[in-house]
Amino acid sequence: MRALVAFDTRNPPRAIDGGGIFAYLQAQLPGFDCTLTDHGAGAISLLAVRGAPRLLFNVHLDTVPDSPQWSASPFALRVTGDRAIGLGACDIKGAAAALLAAAAHSDGACAFLFSSDEEANDARCVPAFLRACSPRPPGEEPVLSSSKDARRAGEGSGTPQASIHGADTSRHPASSPVAARDAIQGIASAQQPRPSPQPLSRRERGFAAIIVAEPTRGEVVLAHRGISSVLMRFAGVAGHAAGVQQASSSALHQALRWGSRALDWVDTQAHQRFAGLTGLRFNIGRVEGGIKANVIAPSTELRFGLRPLPSMDSDAILAQLRALADPAPAQFEETFRGAPLPAGDIADAEARRLAARDLADELDLPVGNAVDFWTEAALFSQAGYTSFVFGPGDIAQAHGADEWVALDQLAAYAAHVQRIIARGLA
Repeated sequence: MRALVAFDTRNPPRAIDGGGIFAYLQAQLPGFDCTLTDHGAGAISLLAVRGAPRLLFNVHLDTVPDSPQWSASPFALRVTGDRAIGLGACDIKGAAAALLAAAAHSDGACAFLFSSDEEANDARCVPAFLRACSPRPPGEEPVLSSSKDARRAGEGSGTPQASIHGADTSRHPASSPVAARDAIQGIASAQQPRPSPQPLSRRERGFAAIIVAEPTRGEVVLAHRGISSVLMRFAGVAGHAAGVQQASSSALHQALRWGSRALDWVDTQAHQRFAGLTGLRFNIGRVEGGIKANVIAPSTELRFGLRPLPSMDSDAILAQLRALADPAPAQFEETFRGAPLPAGDIADAEARRLAARDLADELDLPVGNAVDFWTEAALFSQAGYTSFVFGPGDIAQAHGADEWVALDQLAAYAAHVQRIIARGLA
């Protein structure tokens, strides 16, 4: 964990490449087939597979920027009697360190997906994985992630790892024998022509379930809210503020009136419920416009975010909020959307929540309450995977100065992962 925290993986600016922290990870995973992929703009992912696991552990390595309130270097891990302090210690390099430790102390099958783009609204790593690796149909046995060709190619090189940087992994599932063969034989020399992909059997198409590491205090989270970010622009007509104004004259007045109506409407959704969560979370995060006090504002930009329940229709909510503007906004654009966990309509969401609960029970993991924050587990759920969130740390410590994770939660999480791997449950 000390080594992981020392790497600067702040996002933004996301100045991350295939060396640094990713080179360190691969060095800590002997015996794993490793697929390193550059998705551009500092988004790097590493898929590390040993044996033929059915579960995939996912953890992001990027952190938020540090603030001036840190009492010491955010990149130097400090360990006290009960906590480890450092940038990303809670969110969520502590889990990454625990995964490495668990893998080193057991030899069972396991798979890890490390990513570096979770902390900004520019998801590339997980969507690329999902395009390449569909959920495995229930009841089908996995295939080994290392083919004879891959093992043969590794002989004499002193390492069983195959590393790809900037490679196109979308043609084959990254954990399949086809991908392992391509990684070592086809991509080792960019000048060599790439053979036509062979059709994949359903047995080669991926993992059965995904466990996403985020700070959940060492308890499984089966449900959380979705997230949506929206840009609105209002248009008025510049003029002297001493004159009589129409309702549409000032873009700033339009924005303020809309905000009041929107807040009142959100209050009417307080009765909505799902898995212990209630109501609609809504926040006007930024309003900018106008020129000066005696000039009618010709333009205003407003940004808001909302976090719906899994049972809510995000499109219907956005349509309602847009209709509250009078006159209609000059622009109303959703800039980011993340599905809730579990994804799907109300019936599908409940079925997926129960499937995830069954998996947590099978793995003998403690189950906690639903949470308000969003995670990339929703992306896996939306793609059809059984998925839940499980990691050490408390979200209350994430993103703050002197961020920390409790040592007992870190140890408990590592012990759970080691047990799952050692008993062949992964």
